[in-house]
Amino acid sequence: MDYQIDKRGFYGKFGGAYIPEILHKCVHDLQEAYIPIIESDDFRREYRDLLRDYVGRPSPLYFARRLSEKYQCRIFLKREDLNHTGAHKINNTVGQILMAKKMGKTRIIAETGAGQHGVATATVCALMDMKCEVFMGKTDVERQHTNVERMRMLGATVHPVTTGNMTLSDACSEAIRDWCCHPADTFYIVGSTMGPHPYPDIVARMQSVISEELKVQLMEKIGRDYPDTLMACIGGGSNAAGTIYHYMNDERVRIILAEAGGHGVDTDFTAATIHRGTEGIIHGARTLVMQTEDGQIEEAFTISAGLDYPGIGPMHANMAEKKRTNVLAVNDDEAIAAGYELTRLEGIIPAIESAHALAALKKVEFKPDEVVVLTVSGRGDKDVQTYLNNKHMAGEYGNF
Repeated sequence: MDYQIDKRGFYGKFGGAYIPEILHKCVHDLQEAYIPIIESDDFRREYRDLLRDYVGRPSPLYFARRLSEKYQCRIFLKREDLNHTGAHKINNTVGQILMAKKMGKTRIIAETGAGQHGVATATVCALMDMKCEVFMGKTDVERQHTNVERMRMLGATVHPVTTGNMTLSDACSEAIRDWCCHPADTFYIVGSTMGPHPYPDIVARMQSVISEELKVQLMEKIGRDYPDTLMACIGGGSNAAGTIYHYMNDERVRIILAEAGGHGVDTDFTAATIHRGTEGIIHGARTLVMQTEDGQIEEAFTISAGLDYPGIGPMHANMAEKKRTNVLAVNDDEAIAAGYELTRLEGIIPAIESAHALAALKKVEFKPDEVVVLTVSGRGDKDVQTYLNNKHMAGEYGNF
């Protein structure tokens, strides 16, 4: 089965572009332009040069010896936390700002939750001398203060959003409203595999450098270019899309993704869209959405600002529905404990988003010779205060 996007911009029945009339020309122009730009020699050369010399790719594939001993398999960590700006988000913003320049746009907007996409967008805007405005929920502005100040240092204007529960979904809505008011000169750098077509495909292609590198790195380390199991956290789905992109149609590879369970999927305080969502439209795409019976978007809840989204990328909705992926819900306390565990076992402090994927290790059975690749999507500097505030959830590692 082919899980890639079709010519209409759909993954199965999910995807498409459900947009207000005022954005039709912007989105249609982007649909027409993105493939020719991405496949041009000029773009490929400039993009690859920046990934190598500016971002610092390839990111290492690290054999986690102590973690492997604990879980009785061979665990390799794809170290996206070591990229410039500290997360996988920079892979995408470098590519999209090059597209914006080639399309003649002069103003960049973005949404952000944990702030990593906002920082990555502000970073490339400083690099390319372009105006940058970032929309961020007021709740996230407060819990991700360091990233807010990084964005401002880089020259971006940060707009705190005070609608809804003031997190990622509300920031997306406000960015789309701004785009409607400035369609001619503005390029919206979407941070995840969500939004109207072609954004889910653009972001997946930009992040596919992760699995492209994995093929080479695995061949060097284990003598074959595929793992037995791939693992990643999932909110909108950008790092997960990059991790699985070149393995989507390879049935030899088991794919396990971890979404944010919050206080539990059976409570009203969760962001587990695959578990709780139904088919609907959010931010311009048909996908799975956490919503009421009459179609009102429900608020997502999780300790992780980057997974705090009541939808899921249409690629992931399709793969989950067709049972290609196994999506596990990881609760707040489990993620905190897993973040502390990696910190103590391997000396790596992961972003709380990444800690959700690490927590899923406890929920999966592995064979002793099984090769597991888990993507550490970002570093945990931004989350240190949250870790400290919740160290009572860290179990044996919380006593210090």
